[in-house]
Amino acid sequence: MTRPRVVLGVAGGIAAFKSVELLRLLTESGHEVRVVPTANALRFVGAATWEALSGTSTRYDVWADVHEVAHVTVGGSADLLVVAPATANLLAKAAQGLADDLLTSTLLAVSCPVLFAPAMHTQMWQHPATQANVATLRSRGAVVLEPSVGRLTGADSGLGRLADPGEIMAVCRRLLAGGLVRPDLVGRRFVVSAGGTREPLDPVRFLGNRSSGRQGYALARTAIARGAEVTIVAANVSLPDPAGAKVIRVVSAADLHETMLAETEGADAVVMAAAVADFRPASYVATKIKKTEGGLEAIPLTTTPDILAELVTRSPPGQLVIGFAAETGDATGDVLEHGRAKLARKRCDLLVVNEVGEFRGFESRDNAAVVLALDGAVTVVPPGVKEALADIVWDLVVARLPAL
Repeated sequence: MTRPRVVLGVAGGIAAFKSVELLRLLTESGHEVRVVPTANALRFVGAATWEALSGTSTRYDVWADVHEVAHVTVGGSADLLVVAPATANLLAKAAQGLADDLLTSTLLAVSCPVLFAPAMHTQMWQHPATQANVATLRSRGAVVLEPSVGRLTGADSGLGRLADPGEIMAVCRRLLAGGLVRPDLVGRRFVVSAGGTREPLDPVRFLGNRSSGRQGYALARTAIARGAEVTIVAANVSLPDPAGAKVIRVVSAADLHETMLAETEGADAVVMAAAVADFRPASYVATKIKKTEGGLEAIPLTTTPDILAELVTRSPPGQLVIGFAAETGDATGDVLEHGRAKLARKRCDLLVVNEVGEFRGFESRDNAAVVLALDGAVTVVPPGVKEALADIVWDLVVARLPAL
């Protein structure tokens, strides 16, 4: 079986050293990788490192082996071209179609998906010229990740840090698995909630649930790989942030309610994948409740806001709202019957119904579901990784979104 062929472009930024880890992840997962650094990138990481880890020669000079027309031969056979780090200079050249070295020439010669992972100082990323270049590249079908927030060069911190190599790798996998030359969600903005809310009882206890946030994060990763802009509202999630996503952290149902209403304005679709606690303690006790005092025997509860129902009520024309129903069967009905009843109450466009329990749904890497649509369509999703379910959800969303 032919190994997937990846071209790893490396631009001249201090974050080039992190791309060594990305190269290791690509090669160890069975990909054939050809590294194409710029001359400035070799000032940070030498050719010997790239060649030792990739097992192939490293080219950067268009005048070497001219008879092979390297930018055509290297790029023409690639299944994916990823540039990490992508500096402001590299993004500008790519947007303008300049081809003054092997990497920028290769970018013009490929017909495969292209992924840029930017890294630069905050002001450089936020400069109107850089943002215009990013918009141009995205409009042509390239996936340009949003940089992360964190330590930059020197003592500076802020937006502009290269995304975690493991998360860039996750986007690479989705692009290779999807086989999309032009991502189909370019120009779309989605808001996805993930994780499980916690309702504080006292300084050490809370009411919560077992949701890990894996499904919400899988939805974010797959949407980003397909070109979308994604905001994640994460409730108590300890997973690495998906590369390219804006992440807002919340704790309680009240926090989630406020943030979702604020962030969903202007979104093409809203996905409520978070597991929201249905109840919260009626009052918060400022000191730890002692077992000897019997204070835990009866805890008055009150209901939390119905966020999904409110999002549906407030959604403007053209915005899709997707809900999740984590169900178990009982004496009143099975999982699907409960799901249909929830869809009838909430009136969201799509409802993803999945059975939960020990080693099923929550905290697992796999999932299975039935997606119910308000228009009556039913889509059965067999057991598989959560990214596979996420892609099916986005397929259903794409089919229902109004044209841009």
